[in-house]
Amino acid sequence: MAERSTAAVDVADSSGEQSLTAQADQSTADGVAQNRERDTESDEAQGSARTEGSGTVSSPELHSGHKLARRYRLEECVTRLDGFSSWRAVDEKLRRAVGVHILPADHARARSVLAAARSSALLGDPRFVQVLDAVEENDLVYVVHEWLPDATELTTLLATGPLEPYDAYQMVSQVAAAMAAAHREGLAHLRLNPNAVLRTSTGQWRIRGLAVNAALRGVSSDTPQRTDTEAVGALLYAALTQRWPYENDAYGLSGLPKDLGLIPPDQVRAGVHRGLSELAMRALANDGATASRHESPCTTPEELVKAIGEMPRIRPPEPAFTAPPEYQRTTYQQGTYGRPAAHPGVTQPVPTPPPPLQSRTGKALKWAVSALLIAALGLGSWQLADALMERDGKAGDQNQTQTTDGDDKDGRQTRPSKPLAIQGAQEYVAKGDAQAPEDVGKTYDADSSTYWRTKSFYDGPEMKPSFKPGVGIVYDLGSAKQVSSASIGLRFSGDHTTVTLYAADSLSPVGPVDSMRKLGSATTNGDSASVQVGKPVKTQYVLVWFTALPYAPGDQYSGSGYKQAVTDVEFKG
Repeated sequence: MAERSTAAVDVADSSGEQSLTAQADQSTADGVAQNRERDTESDEAQGSARTEGSGTVSSPELHSGHKLARRYRLEECVTRLDGFSSWRAVDEKLRRAVGVHILPADHARARSVLAAARSSALLGDPRFVQVLDAVEENDLVYVVHEWLPDATELTTLLATGPLEPYDAYQMVSQVAAAMAAAHREGLAHLRLNPNAVLRTSTGQWRIRGLAVNAALRGVSSDTPQRTDTEAVGALLYAALTQRWPYENDAYGLSGLPKDLGLIPPDQVRAGVHRGLSELAMRALANDGATASRHESPCTTPEELVKAIGEMPRIRPPEPAFTAPPEYQRTTYQQGTYGRPAAHPGVTQPVPTPPPPLQSRTGKALKWAVSALLIAALGLGSWQLADALMERDGKAGDQNQTQTTDGDDKDGRQTRPSKPLAIQGAQEYVAKGDAQAPEDVGKTYDADSSTYWRTKSFYDGPEMKPSFKPGVGIVYDLGSAKQVSSASIGLRFSGDHTTVTLYAADSLSPVGPVDSMRKLGSATTNGDSASVQVGKPVKTQYVLVWFTALPYAPGDQYSGSGYKQAVTDVEFKG
């Protein structure tokens, strides 16, 4: 389960400069904290960082409404772990939201948390979420820090897809520069992950938890600069690929395939910026990894900042052109064209139009219409007489027959079906984990070489409802349309694939599959499936749902097992 917290720690870098902790002998004033942090990372994922034991001290028993220093009113507990708790609170003196970490004064980490918070507050760098107060009072130690209601975690941003090259470049530039400044003052983070990096509404990137996150968890490192540099590289890797650069899944991101090793981002995902891909590898080139193109690895934030400065600057994308509104044509009768402007207070006489068809043009029009009517009547009479004569000549023929199209009982031909354009798609997860949500767009990109894939399952071909009832994608047709059939291209053939179409109520349906209207189903052993809808149904959202998968060998994404991949999907109506 994901836990939520905010944090920081005081760790001197290898340069030998005096730490700011030594200067922090009194608390700072005022307070405010950042939004919740969900921490799903194991300590090993951050390299050489290690965690100290928390002892047996339990978290203080506090509740909503409790006040600290007659000022900070606790509102909501967002983390309770290892003897400490984190809260969203209100600073009643300044009338603003704040965040507060609280732990007993006799906690094994209380001294280090106070020192870390005070040293972080002395840094005063606006690129970090600021520590505003660090106090020991009434057998409690509490740290107050900023709360940024307009900021969004990198974890949330990556849930919808990788960042654009310009956004990823801005992120790594600002985060690396901020960490370099912190290490120059003897401060390290050691728990830098997608939950600790935030983008504000103005596009600025900020880091929370400098010095306090690791102090709360008892995390330390013999090589703090290298640990934080590798963490920045992991952030850039995730921003480019929407994958975590380790085998284990973390922060809502899928890890790399096992036994494949650390491969460059541009080999994980097509279209990744080559320079940023190499930069991520240079920052991650620790513990046996090899830097891209034999460039020297970056082992400190300063080296990473220098490497970013040597890159060609990435320009922001061109703004989208908005077409001007359509020109509204007017006639001179509707405006004042050709007439002098009226003086204020003077009423202009409105000319009375002539009666309809009483002008010279109207009379000519009446004569022309009359002539056309006479000609039409004459032609119609001649055709009627000719038809009657032909019918009388064939009245005795009793063997005359008439045929109609058997496909239409009323004698009208069935209208041929036409392809329906797909406006968007989203993976539907009924139970368990998602498969490859970042690749759903490849199923309707008119390129059969790209595909969305499932993971590899041990049991099959029928999927186990208790574990995974099925996998699939919901497609948006833009508006409600008649759906008569679907053609689905598959990557793997074999015994066997079962696919069913359902009419969904939205792109992210809430109810189970059984609550949706079933349109049709098909089972195939080949590399394509055609599903026919018995009676065309009008719907905007269609779920393509797989409940049986064929056995396929291993590839670069998954091992051998029961799995399937979709190359193309086309709906007709």
